[in-house]
Amino acid sequence: MSAWRNISLWMDQIDDPLQARPTLEQDLDVDVAIIGAGYTGLWTAYYLKRLAPGLNIAIIEAQTAGFGASGRNGGWLMGNILGEDRLLADLLPPQRRASYDLLHSIPDEVEVVLEREGIACDYRKGGALYCAARYPEQETSLRQYLDKLYSQGLTEHDYRWLDREQLAQQVRVAKPYGGIYAPHVATLNPAKLVRGLARTVERLGVRIYENSAVTHWRSGGLRTAKAQVRARWVVPAVEGYATTLPPLGRYQLPVQSLMVATEPLPAAIWDAIGLSHGQAFSESSRQVTYGQRTADNRLVFGARGGYQFAGKLRHDFDLTTSEVELRRYLFCELFPQLKDVRITHAWGGNLGMSRRFKPHMLCDQANGIALAGGYGGEGVGASNLAGRTLADLILQRDSELVTQPWVITQGGLQALKAWEPEPCRWLGYNAIIRSFVHEDQTLANPASPPWRRTLSTRVAGFMEGFMQ
Repeated sequence: MSAWRNISLWMDQIDDPLQARPTLEQDLDVDVAIIGAGYTGLWTAYYLKRLAPGLNIAIIEAQTAGFGASGRNGGWLMGNILGEDRLLADLLPPQRRASYDLLHSIPDEVEVVLEREGIACDYRKGGALYCAARYPEQETSLRQYLDKLYSQGLTEHDYRWLDREQLAQQVRVAKPYGGIYAPHVATLNPAKLVRGLARTVERLGVRIYENSAVTHWRSGGLRTAKAQVRARWVVPAVEGYATTLPPLGRYQLPVQSLMVATEPLPAAIWDAIGLSHGQAFSESSRQVTYGQRTADNRLVFGARGGYQFAGKLRHDFDLTTSEVELRRYLFCELFPQLKDVRITHAWGGNLGMSRRFKPHMLCDQANGIALAGGYGGEGVGASNLAGRTLADLILQRDSELVTQPWVITQGGLQALKAWEPEPCRWLGYNAIIRSFVHEDQTLANPASPPWRRTLSTRVAGFMEGFMQ
């Protein structure tokens, strides 16, 4: 069981002894069977129990609560979901504004639960800084994105531009060109959150069975190696592990994100860097980098990892030297004073990506199946929204949550778009990532001629279009 503590810095920091809960040994009859004790499964159980305390709910977990992405992520609790601007673009302005307000309120909703249930997880709502911090083209792309948001009815209350001086008041990077500040983001220790949620739903009467991998699922129930569960509702809440539960793997593929954490840094270094209020930060390139200052004054920094042929899960997250050093290079581009700091933790995780590159929350009333996923790395906040939404869908509550454009109530699983067969998706993924890497290398080199900078950006932008 001690191996669970090595999953991430976050799991290493919890006080929980990480003793396994009971394995499912006997058959069960329940109202709701949830597969997976991560954020989606736990939030769904929590809101179901709050709304309908009499429901008989069981959660079946292959490892332990938080083993997957919920215990490994970057600790960003965002009031956003992946692709929200595309999802909301066709709504009428009042509906679009209401949907954005719903999304932006996610961190506040989580904070209410933390206070109500006594979950301590280092929650700090300091917002997020999306920085143009390595080459001037980043300022252009960020300003264009901000203009797009404003064209959809958002204002400076939602996102605002920071010039160099304003950015330096929050974070001091080596090459500041400016950035966007989003107030609706919090940072936290994700493992403390997921373990706290597990204890909370148990207090509400939900049974959690660990070390109980589901071998088969269908409408009406599921099986493990030792028992079967009959249920009116089955909720496969497995996100990046969808490939383990056919046919879910057709619609949601695992991709990997990899992270490192430094030793606790002295006050003098943090005085030079900033991030004094729990802000999250991201360097604005297509490589997707992100970080935060932890409650114990470490720098946690992550970047896109990869995709394995045929959508295979990555199980070995002992990062190679090159994987660690790439992340060191990237954070030192921002903070050169950290070039010699000691990295104490390196880890990664599998996250789920849908073919439409946007999340889904699906309810099939006829067959008693409800699921959510495709968070694309933004699942800490999106899973809370999903848990509330699935609870309302299952209980047939007419609420604002169930009328959003990411909610699917007709067509069942077939309403999701399937991924192309291999080798198409592997070739496509690698072509896209190589265009991103080439763009980043070209733009980061001040000696790159203008024509090459323009060409690399156009190619990467064209390739990115396939992800929309």
